[in-house]
Amino acid sequence: MNIILINPRNGRSHTLALSPLTYGLTLIALLCIPIAAGYAAYHWSSIVSPTLSKKTAQIWGQKLNIQKAQLSQVMQENDEKMTALTLSVVQMEARLLRLDALGEHLTEVANLRKGEFDFGLPPAMGGPAGGDLGDTYQRLDFMKALDQLMMEIEGKEQQLEVLDSLLANRRIQDDVFLAGRPIDRGWMSSRYGRRTDPFTGRLAWHKGVDFAGKMNSPINAVASGVVTWSGDRHGYGEMVEINHGGGYSTRYAHNTENLVNVGDIVRKGQDIALMGSSGRSTGPHVHFEVFKDGRAVDPAKYIYRSHR
Repeated sequence: MNIILINPRNGRSHTLALSPLTYGLTLIALLCIPIAAGYAAYHWSSIVSPTLSKKTAQIWGQKLNIQKAQLSQVMQENDEKMTALTLSVVQMEARLLRLDALGEHLTEVANLRKGEFDFGLPPAMGGPAGGDLGDTYQRLDFMKALDQLMMEIEGKEQQLEVLDSLLANRRIQDDVFLAGRPIDRGWMSSRYGRRTDPFTGRLAWHKGVDFAGKMNSPINAVASGVVTWSGDRHGYGEMVEINHGGGYSTRYAHNTENLVNVGDIVRKGQDIALMGSSGRSTGPHVHFEVFKDGRAVDPAKYIYRSHR
């Protein structure tokens, strides 16, 4: 068999003569090459594939172990949070019980009128309807109970604030309530109204009452208020005047010394002066006057009425 080869550059040709044996061997070689390549590929895949599968399994196993550890940590944290929440609920329940007991006690101590305050009822609330927040999830019963407890505690705290305000107002009313004598020890030596003037011997109008006692014994305010006068005044000698609000004011005269100054806030029962005999006086005593809307009134009404 002849094979003709042509050179593309110069166009020359060469002829190769193949014997039948050479031709047969060449043909066999060409047929064996694909078979050998296929066998080699099969043999390589049988060796490499198990190795790749083993590595993949190891990688996924490692990832799974990591996820298990993370899940275990999350579950532990949730357990700790649940324990803390449970403890918070117990503490809030105890706090609510204390608030209830305190509120009932304060209500009894305050001696409020029936219907004025009821600690057993929830505080009144209201207002225009707001927009729906549209919760799209179901909350746990535990969280709902927690929210309910918080609302009850806030409600009780609001009620205590209201009760405290009522008590404060009651204390203020009690403090400015005129009642009692301006001295701790002594006796009434002259009443309100007509009397014989101790200096002229004639009938005269006495605008207050006199309490006699020991020199320098304390004189106290019959109600809380603001000092509007502290000093010498014609006929009164050393005098203290207190405005109690509501149109009421009181005067304490003939003192040997005043213990308060103008602008001072005094409390009921506070010592404001020392008994003396300054001004138009015949001996140690306190001249006590009560004014209502600028007019002198009989102090006896306030001296003998009960304290609040």
